Amino acid sequence: MTRVAPAADHSVHAGLPLGDRLIVSQGVNGNLTAAEAQRLSPLATRSYPATRSRPEPDCGLRTPFQRDRDRIVHCKAFRRLAHKTQVFVAPEGDHYRTRLTHTLEVTGISRGVARALALNEDLTEAIGLAHDLGHPPFGHIGEDVLDRCLQERYGTGFRHYEHSLRVVDVLERDGAGLNLNAPVRDGILGHSGRAEPPATLEGRIVRLVDRIAYINHDIDDAVRAGVIGEGDLPADAIAALGPTGSQRIDTLVHDLVEHSEAAGDIVQGAAVGAAMDDLRTFMFDRVYLGPEARREHARVEAVLRGLFEHYVARPEELPPSPAASEAERVTDYLAGMTDRFCIRTYEDLTVPRSFA
Repeated sequence: MTRVAPAADHSVHAGLPLGDRLIVSQGVNGNLTAAEAQRLSPLATRSYPATRSRPEPDCGLRTPFQRDRDRIVHCKAFRRLAHKTQVFVAPEGDHYRTRLTHTLEVTGISRGVARALALNEDLTEAIGLAHDLGHPPFGHIGEDVLDRCLQERYGTGFRHYEHSLRVVDVLERDGAGLNLNAPVRDGILGHSGRAEPPATLEGRIVRLVDRIAYINHDIDDAVRAGVIGEGDLPADAIAALGPTGSQRIDTLVHDLVEHSEAAGDIVQGAAVGAAMDDLRTFMFDRVYLGPEARREHARVEAVLRGLFEHYVARPEELPPSPAASEAERVTDYLAGMTDRFCIRTYEDLTVPRSFA
């Protein structure tokens, strides 16, 4: 086979090393910025200039938000999400959601909404991937137990969205943090309905889609577990949104895009929003705070409270963290545990070795 010789490069970039060619041709604050101006809505958050607390040189291949996304995906806390409960503690089936699969579902849906609204997909993706990094083991039950332990002992409390920000700001990279951009940090902190809404539309997408995703995939898992039946779901809400999880999500997403585009904000239509709220109320009554959850709650409380009291009494057994208070050290260690590591640690401390 005859090889065709490449054409000579007579451009101004000829002779430059590849990295320099990329920087010049991409124009970190030039061509990429111009491309965003053409592609994005005037309401979208721009990728430049970067807004890190510690300034860094820009990359010639990735925008600041793309770099944040990559830092999040490669951090330890992200990998631990695979072994943290979403709703069901240590489920025996292979198809129940974990905190990681929830994160990926939220991120995928959120990015689709951002694309439809011509908003910044990279910012939306970074927020979605990081929003639950601070969740403790055992899902919402674990968060409640840890919150009460901290209130009783230190008068503080625990909110996973605040701890997610602490993870990326302080705990990752051995205390250096990920040095993420301000809109990503703002979206992480504001993703929960208990927090102030994010300043960006991209952050507000994740805040609403988080709820859309968990309500519908938790219904799927609850039906699979036999905790509820399809016929138990509120009939009016199902009639408005659809009989299956995928149909309900499709209805909710289309409604979100249509009303947000008209409003210039991230909003739902009144009828669809009310139907989703009805489903959420049902899930809290029957699943999140239902009889099965309450039975698990007592066991989770025994484990987490036992570990909490153990490390409060023996802070020397905690990983070193010179700049952290005692409450922060206990919180950082317990909230960072996966379900299985938490159970194993509790067993090591409480079960006689000859019985194990």
